[in-house]
Amino acid sequence: MLFYPKSDGIEEFPSPEELKMRIILSTKPPKEYHESKITTDKGSGLDNEDKNDRDRREHIHDEEDHDDDPTSNQSTAPEYKRLITIHAGKPKGGLHVALRVDPNKYRRLSLSEQELEKAAESHSMELVRFTQKNILRVYPKALRVLSSNYNPLIGWMHGAQMVAFNMQGHGSSLWLMHGKFRANGGCGYVKKPEFLLKEDENGHVFDPKAKLDVKTTLKVKVYMGDGWNLDFRKTHFDMCSPPDFYTTVGIAGVAADTTEKKTKTIGDNWTPVWNKEFTFPLTVPELALLRIEVGEYDPLDLDGFGGQTCLPVPELRTGVRSVPLCNIKGKEYKSVKLLVRFEFV
Repeated sequence: MLFYPKSDGIEEFPSPEELKMRIILSTKPPKEYHESKITTDKGSGLDNEDKNDRDRREHIHDEEDHDDDPTSNQSTAPEYKRLITIHAGKPKGGLHVALRVDPNKYRRLSLSEQELEKAAESHSMELVRFTQKNILRVYPKALRVLSSNYNPLIGWMHGAQMVAFNMQGHGSSLWLMHGKFRANGGCGYVKKPEFLLKEDENGHVFDPKAKLDVKTTLKVKVYMGDGWNLDFRKTHFDMCSPPDFYTTVGIAGVAADTTEKKTKTIGDNWTPVWNKEFTFPLTVPELALLRIEVGEYDPLDLDGFGGQTCLPVPELRTGVRSVPLCNIKGKEYKSVKLLVRFEFV
């Protein structure tokens, strides 16, 4: 069932409960869309090659732009506009204008990963304030032809609700996305922390670049690993000997919390025992993700891959845990696990 505002706008954005089993439209209203197309086509100042590249980039990444005939269906435009719950588009005047919050109107703004990085540098707190009321969508740059991905944490820590990814690609960025959405039972929706949803008692918004005090300290002790001899061929890592495993443990989050540490390498052993404890002071644990990756040391070539996982720090259960590892694509191995202890102090 389609949800749409009863008048020209909505005073308060509907709750997830109100939107359950419903669909909302978010796109450019017809008039604004056609004006933007005329402006970019006539006054861009780009040569043909640059213009073609821009058009291809917009076609791939921004579903807001559709190549409609501006003279067709004029009579249906007012009716169609009434069905759009969240109007989208980039106002003229640069980021400062685009991030301006209108108390009487909800909007959706789409930024490429490069635009987001620039905005995070120069308009960090304005981004956070914008996403408290409006929707921010981020998408990969067109040059990622191999379906690689960017760091999603930049969008998440500034409150972006839609951080689009190339799901065909693999690697650490996609593992972070998998880890983020393991929260809330893996249902696909994760609520933003309260400090990203509203101002504090002094009217200030969260500043991702601010130096904050340590809220909590996470201790991670990696005891041992097992299961590789069941999920891998005996010659998968080394032709003539058992593998040489080590584990990398790190935090992905705000800049002050992001770090990475490593155990020693245990040589020639399918069941390595490390008994190594790591300590991670966290200033913003609500945004932190715990990354664990097992590698196989190779002195003559690139190190081998022995499994990985990424877990949301706020949902870690304290105590000794058996942690399943996943392959490069994010699918759990049948047998490979680490024995780990989690503790908050």
